[in-house]
Amino acid sequence: MVRTRNGPRSNGMLPLLALHAASEYYRLDRKPPVTAGLIAANSLIYLRPAFLDPILPSLQEVWFNPHLILKNGDLKRFFLSPFYHVGESHLVYNMLSLLWKGIQLENSMDSAEFASMVAVLLGMSQGISLLISKSLLAFFDYEWAYYTEYSVGFSGVLFAMKVVLNSQTENSYVYGIPIPSRYAAWAELALVQFLVPGVSFIGHLGGILAGLVYIQLRGSYNGSDPLTVIIRGLTGVLKWPVRFLRRMFPFRRRQISGRGPIGGGQRGISVSGFWRCHACTYENSAWLDVCEMCSTNRRATGSANGMASPRSAHYSGDLPLEELRRRRMERFGR
Repeated sequence: MVRTRNGPRSNGMLPLLALHAASEYYRLDRKPPVTAGLIAANSLIYLRPAFLDPILPSLQEVWFNPHLILKNGDLKRFFLSPFYHVGESHLVYNMLSLLWKGIQLENSMDSAEFASMVAVLLGMSQGISLLISKSLLAFFDYEWAYYTEYSVGFSGVLFAMKVVLNSQTENSYVYGIPIPSRYAAWAELALVQFLVPGVSFIGHLGGILAGLVYIQLRGSYNGSDPLTVIIRGLTGVLKWPVRFLRRMFPFRRRQISGRGPIGGGQRGISVSGFWRCHACTYENSAWLDVCEMCSTNRRATGSANGMASPRSAHYSGDLPLEELRRRRMERFGR
């Protein structure tokens, strides 16, 4: 890795990460914004562009070291060390793991709840790692993890996320090996320690324990946790200007066909390229004279005031939804 004045220079892995992330997001119907924001934050901190370089602490200032954190009350090391990485391969591996886990977790819950979960897991994994290191010193006089070990990276949070994700399935895979989900994180911890020298065992262990604690706490708590409520409130405040502009400058997207909202507008007449069937409220293209959903004739849907004739109401207005769908399928099947 070669460092320039403003930070490390990419050797080709970061463009591949960006391409892979872009392709994954392109195929998703719902784009998870928190996952994207976390990947962007980690990548920007690693690249240290010129506009961020003056305000970002150096790597040496944020190493996670239990002794320095407790001695100096250094919260900067406690909260910022997960967002720093020591090399491009370290960053890319963690971000690919975050992309895969984040997409699944964030799409299984709303973004505010996912952001709350990540914040809680980060704090708990760091706190548990700190507690383990202090306990090793106090009870076993083991000083290495307390005085000497320095660590950075998002992998502790990723281990916690893996535990949460595995709690939703019965089986999982670790490096292509099928393993029961309850043991998957532990198996990955052992394999990582064996295959990748120099990684923080205590940091990863703290992440696994944080995930287990989070599952227990979340299972015993009904409704949204306070942090999720706060994040939703802040998100609502940030979205307020956008909602205000939409109210000030309303626009209606042109529709060709599709089921629209019930009520509003005159029925059976063309509005912005479509007309709404009075019998089933389905919105049809203005080029059609027969409803695609229930086969009701457009001219039989009623007079200009939107009132339907008794015959058309009897024909399809009383039909159940499944019958309407069946008729539509038969119509398109011909």
